[in-house]
Amino acid sequence: MIDHSTIAAVSTPLGKGGISVIRVSGPEAVPVSSRVFHPGAGSLETVSSNHMVHGRILSREGLPIDDGMAVVFREPKSFTGEDTVEISCHGGMLLTQTVLEALIAAGAAPAGKGEFTKRAFLNGKLDLTQAEAIIDLIDAESTAQLKVASQGIRGVLSEEIGSIYQSLQDAAASIYAFIDFPDEDLTDYSSAELLSLLEEVSSRLESLSDSYRFGKAVCEGIRTVIVGRPNVGKSSLLNALLQRDRAIVTSVPGTTRDTIEESLPIGEITLRLCDTAGIRLTDDPLEQMGIERARRALDSSELVLAVFDSSEPANEDDRFLLRILKESAVPALFIRNKCDLPDRFTGSMPPLDSIPVSAVNGTGLEKLKEEIQRLFLADTIHYDGHAILTNARQFHAVARASEHVSSAISALKAGYSQDISCMDIESALSDLSDLSGRQVTEEIVDSIFHRFCIGK
Repeated sequence: MIDHSTIAAVSTPLGKGGISVIRVSGPEAVPVSSRVFHPGAGSLETVSSNHMVHGRILSREGLPIDDGMAVVFREPKSFTGEDTVEISCHGGMLLTQTVLEALIAAGAAPAGKGEFTKRAFLNGKLDLTQAEAIIDLIDAESTAQLKVASQGIRGVLSEEIGSIYQSLQDAAASIYAFIDFPDEDLTDYSSAELLSLLEEVSSRLESLSDSYRFGKAVCEGIRTVIVGRPNVGKSSLLNALLQRDRAIVTSVPGTTRDTIEESLPIGEITLRLCDTAGIRLTDDPLEQMGIERARRALDSSELVLAVFDSSEPANEDDRFLLRILKESAVPALFIRNKCDLPDRFTGSMPPLDSIPVSAVNGTGLEKLKEEIQRLFLADTIHYDGHAILTNARQFHAVARASEHVSSAISALKAGYSQDISCMDIESALSDLSDLSGRQVTEEIVDSIFHRFCIGK
């Protein structure tokens, strides 16, 4: 998978700004950059590693277009593990593009999405979990996500996976000795000691699996759908939570015909909010399409905010919604909106453990946020110093490894000899190799780095 070409890309966001940074990496990074950037004295090829120099930047035609700064990072002590040059110019869009074009004309190839970080992974500068933490750091929408991503980049998860991997590798080596020399006492672990080791590994893998609920809530966000019959204030609730007018609010029932999606940090977690069309019994074909989309959004959600109008008695549409929610396995919080008005809802419906809220004046919103956090953060670990899984790929790899270790434990407890458990231990090692990137397919690597922007 290693590409030995020299690549270049703009690493700062597209648009006008104080400066732009263009990154060049590869075996010819310094010679290529030397054709575009000329220090005041000498050449970039003579500049010491990790030193910034001032110089003149030339266009592809060799004409001076800007004065800027450049830093040379020589392999292997660079982010990518290759020779790397970062050129800083003034942050004009045309100027930045002209500098990039000059570097490409000088011999660099345009970098693809995440190609710099991909090269860092392929050159052993970081593993896949650290690369994924970089994505989380860039995409962070809350302080908690920043902290989780930061410790991921520092290698907290990598170290825990590496330690578990080493324990399983020691167990496998001991079993290999048992298989190769059955009549000699060359094993490191007796069957009882091996069982104890695997039970400890199982406990650590279970803790990692448990961390995913917290990590997902913080880094990926909770898919949350707002449902209710028309005109109960779903869009008003969305606007109140976002503290801005995102959805159109009118007194006409059925205004919302499509789903509206937004992200909302709440304390340590992020909600992926989806406002939907009102769910009710109707013959209107257009409204029915909106309701069908709402039901699909509900089925794919991880949390439902079910909104009722406390200023009106419950009707058949409210009961219809309750029947839908009872058929769903998705956890739901029941919200009685318009609590600033006289309550006419209580007594007209079966008792609900609901939260009174006023989307108009904000009453009850903090209580609602507390309940959401309690639902997803109760009895979970916190991020300080703990290894945390942050995405489905990581979780499924750990879950598979955990299943194989449990199978190996069952074999030993059933009285089978150590060699029977070896295949499961090897499978667990393979799962953890997939997780860290020791052993992973090119398709998985490409799918991960495709999530990056160009220039990272």
